[in-house]
Amino acid sequence: MANKKDIEFLRITHLRGPNIWTYRPVIEVWLDIGELEDYPSNTIPGFYERLTAWLPGLAVHRCGVGELGGFLQRLREGVWAGHVLEHIALELQNVAGMQTGFGQTRSTSARGIYKMAFRTRQEEVGQAALFAARELIMAAINNTPYDVAAGIEKLRDMVDALCLGPSTAHIVSAATERGIPFIRLTDGNLVQLGYGSRQRRIWTAETDRTSAIAEGIASDKDLTKTLLSSCGVQVPEGRMVDDPADAWEAAQDIGVPVVVKPYDGNHGRGVSLDLKTREEVEAAYHLAARKGSGVMVESFIPGNEHRLLVVGKQVVAAAAGESAWVTGDGKSNIIKLVDEQINTDPRRGTTEEFPLSALAPEVGAEIILELKRQGMTAYSVPAAGQRVLIQPNGNVAFDVTDKIHPSIAETAALAARVVGLDIAGVDLVVEDISKPLEAQRGAVIEVNASPGLLAHLKPAGGEPRPVGAAIMDHLFEHNGGARIPVVGVAGSKGTTLIARLVAWLVQFTGQHVGLACRDGLFLNSRQVDKKDCANWDAGQRLLINRNVQAAVFENGNRMILTEGLAYDKCAVGVVTDVSGHDEFAEFYIDEPDQLYKVVRTQVDVILPTGAAVLNAADPQVVEMAQLCDGKVIFYGMRDDVPALAAHRAAGERVAFVSERGIVLTSGTEETATLPPASFAFAKEQTESVLAAVAAAWAFGVTPELIDAGLLAFDSKFKKKHH
Repeated sequence: MANKKDIEFLRITHLRGPNIWTYRPVIEVWLDIGELEDYPSNTIPGFYERLTAWLPGLAVHRCGVGELGGFLQRLREGVWAGHVLEHIALELQNVAGMQTGFGQTRSTSARGIYKMAFRTRQEEVGQAALFAARELIMAAINNTPYDVAAGIEKLRDMVDALCLGPSTAHIVSAATERGIPFIRLTDGNLVQLGYGSRQRRIWTAETDRTSAIAEGIASDKDLTKTLLSSCGVQVPEGRMVDDPADAWEAAQDIGVPVVVKPYDGNHGRGVSLDLKTREEVEAAYHLAARKGSGVMVESFIPGNEHRLLVVGKQVVAAAAGESAWVTGDGKSNIIKLVDEQINTDPRRGTTEEFPLSALAPEVGAEIILELKRQGMTAYSVPAAGQRVLIQPNGNVAFDVTDKIHPSIAETAALAARVVGLDIAGVDLVVEDISKPLEAQRGAVIEVNASPGLLAHLKPAGGEPRPVGAAIMDHLFEHNGGARIPVVGVAGSKGTTLIARLVAWLVQFTGQHVGLACRDGLFLNSRQVDKKDCANWDAGQRLLINRNVQAAVFENGNRMILTEGLAYDKCAVGVVTDVSGHDEFAEFYIDEPDQLYKVVRTQVDVILPTGAAVLNAADPQVVEMAQLCDGKVIFYGMRDDVPALAAHRAAGERVAFVSERGIVLTSGTEETATLPPASFAFAKEQTESVLAAVAAAWAFGVTPELIDAGLLAFDSKFKKKHH
């Protein structure tokens, strides 16, 4: 047992799919709070004050009270350590930058032992938050110091390293809002949206429609300009140069002022604008040469830089840049002025989450060069009232989407199309984005693959734009949705035979079917893995397979308890029984009602357009009908099973066995009868065959195909499964 001064973790499990707690991945912890069972929060002097001082964000936790401040109310009234731990683990993740909200704590039949679950978006971060939460609670109980800031900083570093980047996370969030499932394929930002043959893939702002040839063209700025110009898009005059002397020669040919930039740079690095003298051009050449694999000289276009985000065939967001200036006070050098007048802006920072970058005039090569042109260095002290240009253009982070003139949007979309990119960041310089391009001297200066989205998601000024929703429209406009039909089979009686038979019958519709069950992993009827594949990992293998058009999963109770379901939602969910709770005593499951909560997970995930296929002879399975968001089909060995008869009388679908064979009816109307010859299985397998037939019917397989499928089902399986 844990002593009064400790909370012991007995077991920590990452449930990666829908589970007994919720639809999303959680970390489940079994806790022994030892003597703390006798010390709820209101009996520990100073505990409330220390916790709320360390984590003021706890004030917005609703808890079971259902309103803001609900958790603090319960903390004052008295709540046990396990419940406090749940809230601390959630709050630590939130302040570290990984938003989560769900948590639950439940007592078990053993004194002082609790099961607690909390939502996490990344397992390692969630576990680290859990251990940090225990340390923090014990410090609050024992009135010992705890460095909250250091703990949060460590978690924040983990979030930055392990979680999806902000752009990818936004796209995934937009997918989730549409009910589109996602699978993270790597530790980085490669994500699958949708399942099986309906999937699409994204890698930040690249998609599986983003052409490698187009990316190659976009990275070749000279080629991009040639192609754009030939298609009527205005671009600045310019060329590649070989050395500083050639750069000055190009500048004279084009006519000053000019721009010097790296041939393959990005984020404005190494770019120098409005250069008029040989000294400026040659210095800019050296800077650009350090930042890329070649140097370009182009005519300088007056105006502000703009970034237009093109998704598919249209502009969905636009941001403008602005110059950064400081004003001298006669005492402070440029470094101090920049820190006081520019870097104090809360929108500026050094990490990706800030829309504007912090500026460092003593080390930023572009700023050093800009100051030199004005006869200064970072250590110069400008006169009082003197304005000094620090950054002529940059921080393209001010939303101007609503101001774009249609002709400019058309030009940007054309530029993306000419290069061949499905998602592109088109950079153009223009004095007024609300006026036609031909009415001013504007030009497209670059077309970028894999554009950053942050300027549009968290602009420094103006409205954030729903670019993730636009990317969803683009990815899923033609393929009729992101889901393949999924069938799940739960319970403990005959589930392997049911899963195999359903997969076989669905295959008769001409679809490529994946099956994960205790007999192995199957693609159509080909066994690709012989070991027990009724588990989460095997299920994921089906869902990431681009060939799979429909999938069938056998879900044992132990799998639901230890891993969660492999899919988020299904079209058909079969439940055979709620029995054998005594096999799960190690999970503190002591009675049938507790096992019911495990098995119901299968019914909870049925889509509103789907159906539950339930055994009418098991009263606890019958109870699950009310939990189903879709339709319900009851099956039974006789037509007078009470739940089945009542369901049929209500005009709903049922399947039962009579002397004529398996009968499928919609209300009083008989849909079909499958003669006994169709299901020459062992007698004890009849109920499993009936469940499989009902599931195939729910799936949409016609009775004629079911009949043919039963006759053709390989006889060696007919006697094997009991």
